Amino acid sequence: MSLAMSPDFSRYQRIEARRDGRILHLSLTAPNPVNAVDGVMHHELSRIFLDAQDDPDSDLVVLTGAGRAFCAGGDTTWFKQHIEDHRTFRAIAPEAKRIVTSLLEMEKPLVCRLNGAAAGLGATIALLCDVIIASDKAVIGDPHVKVGLVAGDGGALIWPQLLGYARAKEFLMTGEMLTAERAHAIGLINHVVPHDALDAKVAEIAARILANPKWAVRWTKVSANIPLRALAAQVLDAAMAYELVSNSLEDRAEAVKAFVEKRTPNLTGD
Repeated sequence: MSLAMSPDFSRYQRIEARRDGRILHLSLTAPNPVNAVDGVMHHELSRIFLDAQDDPDSDLVVLTGAGRAFCAGGDTTWFKQHIEDHRTFRAIAPEAKRIVTSLLEMEKPLVCRLNGAAAGLGATIALLCDVIIASDKAVIGDPHVKVGLVAGDGGALIWPQLLGYARAKEFLMTGEMLTAERAHAIGLINHVVPHDALDAKVAEIAARILANPKWAVRWTKVSANIPLRALAAQVLDAAMAYELVSNSLEDRAEAVKAFVEKRTPNLTGD
């Protein structure tokens, strides 16, 4: 029996936690309809998976989004702040790296309940989970390039490992969003089910995992993630540095402005 104290999940503002037996359910709850990431959520994402790992009262974690979206990437208001003051973007680099590394270092099995759109960082977080179960209403993609950013906060790491380099680079360079059915067909996610069957499928997979000896499951996951952790150590610093540089470019500012104004950007190549 563990004598460790349970983390205080009540301190999180953008992530809600509840337990169902030995399952810890985490739900992203941004104050916007698509769970877009702001500064508070980004900070909390860099710590939630550490707390989930340390939680002595759970053996499996289910991650989902509240409402109609899983996580639609960065919030445009937050984007504007980073463009106006590049120091604010530089300041979140350690958090961005910790989000990825904490996901890869977590020993407990992590099931993604992909209830809706997952884009950019949202897609990275979903794809770094161990089993991804999607609603047929979900879409997933990494459109960093569409808002003038390098996909440096995990997208360039995980997409090639799941799809191979040719297909991954196509999707990362076009920023295309994929339906859940297409994502399943190409091996990006594990399962796609009708939306009203999502909870049942998540419960089924969770039960099948929990039916096995705990440490065999955990350490199998740890072993499978060894190459990913090594690759992250090679890739993340440079990829995030490129992303930081791309945030300062003129086309970045124009891409975000055009996105907000719902028009085609006037790109100059600068």
